[in-house]
Amino acid sequence: MTDFEHRRVVVTGLGAITPIGNTPEAYWEGLLRGQNGIGTITLFDASKHKCRIAGEVKGYDPQDFMEGKDAKRMDRFAQFAVSASSQALTDARFEISDLNAYQVGVMIGTGIGGIKVLEDQQKVYLTRGPDRCSPFMVPMMIANMAAGLTAIRTGAKGPNSCPVTACAAGSNAIGDAFRLIQRGYAQAMICGGAEAAITPLSLAGFASARATSTRNDDPAHASRPFDRDRDGFVMGEGSGILLLEELGHAKSRGARIYAEIVGYGMTCDAYHMTTPVPSGEGAARAIQLALKDALLSPEQVNYINAHGTSTPAGDPIETTAIKKALGNCAAKVAVSSTKSMTGHLLGGSGGIEAIATVLAVARDQIPPTINLVTPDPECDLDYVPNVARTQTVEVALSNSFGFGGHNVTLAFKKYV
Repeated sequence: MTDFEHRRVVVTGLGAITPIGNTPEAYWEGLLRGQNGIGTITLFDASKHKCRIAGEVKGYDPQDFMEGKDAKRMDRFAQFAVSASSQALTDARFEISDLNAYQVGVMIGTGIGGIKVLEDQQKVYLTRGPDRCSPFMVPMMIANMAAGLTAIRTGAKGPNSCPVTACAAGSNAIGDAFRLIQRGYAQAMICGGAEAAITPLSLAGFASARATSTRNDDPAHASRPFDRDRDGFVMGEGSGILLLEELGHAKSRGARIYAEIVGYGMTCDAYHMTTPVPSGEGAARAIQLALKDALLSPEQVNYINAHGTSTPAGDPIETTAIKKALGNCAAKVAVSSTKSMTGHLLGGSGGIEAIATVLAVARDQIPPTINLVTPDPECDLDYVPNVARTQTVEVALSNSFGFGGHNVTLAFKKYV
């Protein structure tokens, strides 16, 4: 047995900018209330779009976390990531100094990156010519800049990277950060996901692919995972960031520990650009690999935060995958989709959903799946419909699946 297998990794800090709250506590309280974060788009004029609804972040001012001149040099997705990372470090009472900077890393995933800057600068190029494009366009647009800017602002000089695996990116970032600490490459990692893709071009692309809901006249009920009347996902935006630490390091400084991260499963369907393999085989293997990595059995799982996007194809396939992975235990596990409240944050979803999973373990509460009125017969698990539940959660999983066939499952358990 190698040394890294003895290195335990725990969650000591949380940061969240979401459509239902801009702190981890506000987000968590919103989840437990079943708060709807979906509304008519206000970020731009969406009147000509097929889909005119989204889960926008509300009441957010980047200058609460950074100076205005710095905010102007960041795309919105990077602003979200830097802000949530600042919250996570504050929450953990973790200081980065010359003494530990090389042992603290950053891993922040995104699916799309700085698309607003790209769209805005394309307009400048077409109307004013190439010489008028901003010199900040490229560094504001590129996907790795959330991780890079977070490191610049915090002084974290350890491992730094940016998974870009579509809607699995945030979970890949957390899993990869977990591995880096486990193997001794870092003592702590700032990790998660960020996205700000509620833009005209992005929305048009998803709508043309018939992926989004068109329940424009009823946004509060548009995101309805596992419900028979679902008609597509609703885009969201924001960032969820966790601070992971090696257990000994966390204990040595008297850190509060929310939960332990114990497993990471990652697979690919190798099937289709956008559609999951109908058998659910790839997702099922990700769940099984996470459990194997964690040395856990299906009987020990109490809760799954589902990918649950509210798409006609995706929800029943995930249901099948959970059944394949857990066997007879699947019917006994509470499963919920918090995307019913936040919408789908794409590459940012794994971050905020990992926070929900960690807090379910820490608080013994399970957030509901709202808008589940008429269950789909193909989706026949316990989806915690509409009302939060209080029950002991010793072990919880978080699923994230992305275009391209990417599948990720993270496993968390109570720290003892």
